[in-house]
Formats: sequence, C-alpha cells, structure tokens
Amino acid sequence: MPDFAYTARNFEGQKVTGTLFAQSEREAVANLSTQQLFPLEVTQQKTASQKSAFTRRVSGQTMAVTYSQLASLLRSGVPLLRSLGVLRDQSSHVVLKEVLDDVYRRVEEGTTLGEAMSRYPRVFSELAINMVKAGGEGGFLEEALDRVATFTEQYEDLKSRTTGALAYPIFLTVVGTTVVGVLIVFFVPKFASIFDSLRERGELPVMTDWLLWFSGSVREYGWILLVAAAFAFFFAKTRLATEAGRRTADRWKLKIPLLGSIFQNLAVARFCRVLGTMLRNGVPILKSLEVSRDAAGNRVLSEAIAAASENISSGQTLAAPLASSGYFPKTVVEMISVAEESNTLDKVLVEIADGLERRTERRLELAVRLIEPILLLNLAGVVLFVVMALLLPVIKMSATV
Repeated sequence: MPDFAYTARNFEGQKVTGTLFAQSEREAVANLSTQQLFPLEVTQQKTASQKSAFTRRVSGQTMAVTYSQLASLLRSGVPLLRSLGVLRDQSSHVVLKEVLDDVYRRVEEGTTLGEAMSRYPRVFSELAINMVKAGGEGGFLEEALDRVATFTEQYEDLKSRTTGALAYPIFLTVVGTTVVGVLIVFFVPKFASIFDSLRERGELPVMTDWLLWFSGSVREYGWILLVAAAFAFFFAKTRLATEAGRRTADRWKLKIPLLGSIFQNLAVARFCRVLGTMLRNGVPILKSLEVSRDAAGNRVLSEAIAAASENISSGQTLAAPLASSGYFPKTVVEMISVAEESNTLDKVLVEIADGLERRTERRLELAVRLIEPILLLNLAGVVLFVVMALLLPVIKMSATV
C-alpha cells in the first residue's frame, strides 16, 4: 500500500502535515475527511523501488511475457483493471511489480493504459506505448499487445544471437589489442638503442623508423591520448542525450559498412508491419502513420515518414515521398505503390515486413560470420608489421657483420 504525504487544515484553521497509507489518492482524501481534516495537497511518496523504475530497466524477455499474459487475460474476457491486478500480484520482479501497481492505480482513476505506461519509458518501450495507445483507440488492444510481445521476443532473440556470435571476436580484439599495446609500449623501445648505428648511416628501414617513432610517442604522450579518449566518451554520451545527437547517431548508423543496410531494413520492416497491422484493424492512415513512424526506431526514417504523412493529408500517395527520401528500398516503394492502386496496402505491408525480416536475418548472420576473420586478419597484419619492422634491421645488421 503506497504512502501519501498530505497538507491539510483542521477545524481551527491550522495547517497540518503528515503521511498516511491508502490504496489511492481518492482513498487518502476520504481518510483525511474522516479525521476531520480538509486536504490542501495530497501526493504519493515514491518508494525506493518506484524511484528505481525511472532508472532501472526490466529485461526484454520479462516484458514480452508480461505483454503476452495481459493479451491472453483480455482475450479471455477478463476486464483490463482486473488483468493488471493479476499481473501485479503474480509478478516476482520488484521494479515491474511497483510499475504495474502504479499503472493499475492510474487506470483505476481513469487514465488510459497507454498514458499510464508512458510514465515509465525505461520499462515500456516507445513501440509498446504507441502500439497500446493505438490498440486502445482502435479497439484491437489484445492484438496490439500480442504484436508487441512478438516484436520484443524477436528483438531479444536477435540481440542474444548477435551477442553470442560476437563474444569470440570481441575476446580476440581485447586480447590482440592488449598484446600489441604491450609490444609497442614495453618491447619495441628496447630496440631503439640497438638500431642507432643503422639510423646514423641512414640504413634504418622506413617501417622500423615509423614503429620506433610511434612507440616513443605513445610512451611520452599516452596520458594525453587517455584524457582525450575519456573526453570524447563523455562528449559523445552528453551529445547522445540530446535529440539532435540521437538524430545524428541514427543517420550515421545507416552509413556503417555492412551493418547500415541491416539497420535500415529492420527499421523499414518494423514500420511496414505496424502500419499494416493498424490499417488492417481500421485505424485511419494518418493516425497509423503517426504511430508506425515512432515504431521505426530511427529518427531519420521517422522524419521521412512524417513528410509522407503531410503529403497524404494533402491528397498525395504514400509511395512518392518515401521514394524521394532515399531511405526506403526501391522494391519496397514499388510494392507500396502497386498496393495503393489495388487497395491492398495493409496486406502488402505485412508481406513486405516478412520478406525484409527474412533477408535481414540472413544478412546479419553473414555479417557476424565475416567479422571474426576480418578481425583476425587485421590483428595478424598488425603483429606481422611489428615483427617485420624489428626483424629487417636485425637481418641487415647481421649481413653487415
């Protein structure tokens, strides 16, 4: 039962402050009235768990199960408020339990489910919030929750498979970088005095001279590099906290070699699936575009979709502005154009999403398989360069002797 802090006046007109326990703000006001106090202000005090809900995340798998269970309860005819109560009571996750309790209380007071969820952006994803809002308005809340559960499960599965596949390459990178760093900082400088005679005669190989210079620079100015790296990290972190920074990051994300097209196709697939689902359930296209725009998960694509929405409101088609943005594959735009003419847009959009997801999954698996040999080749190249740079002058000195 939550705590409520209150400020009230008694019959003598004196201000009284304190706290009390109640299930809701309405109950707290009623309790004050029975104590012959006239409430001026009543606010719920957040527990440590509730405060942590604004900063701590709940795992995607846990949220996927929660969405699926809520959809099942609603489909079985259980009222929304009672369904939320059931999920709250059976939850063993401290943060999620507190969040569901607050959502339950707000829905009980008349707030929509989507609005109540939007208070916890670190627990409920932007896609989940927008889909639930649209489902509540369009009368397909159960399907919206099922779709959110499916999206969340697919994302978590993709993330776990990618993380597992990248574990070994990341390990190789860390070990290789450490080995090369030790060589350059501690091992290479010991050869500087040995190669002085070759340098004086101008016979020191260029690659050896460059390696010695680089090693000396790292030893002398390494602390500056560390400070610069730390500054760059905090600058990037601060920049990404702004809307402009996140937009820039989303734009660069689409330009990453090999991975950029994967990010782009995933965003387009999410947009098409959400838009198709909403149109199939009778949601007006402008409202559907507003929600599916946020579901894309990329601000650059969201801006292109927003421009398309403006064109549609003025009587134009959807395909033309999407094509002009340059962020939507030509085949996708052509399929949307044909679907608009044949009045099968909702069905075709879902088919587009299915096709993009299949192709993207294959590309992602290929990209992950390529990363490992690429890293190995790069590390081998660096080590070979260091070894050759040290061996060449030794061979030359031996030949001279």
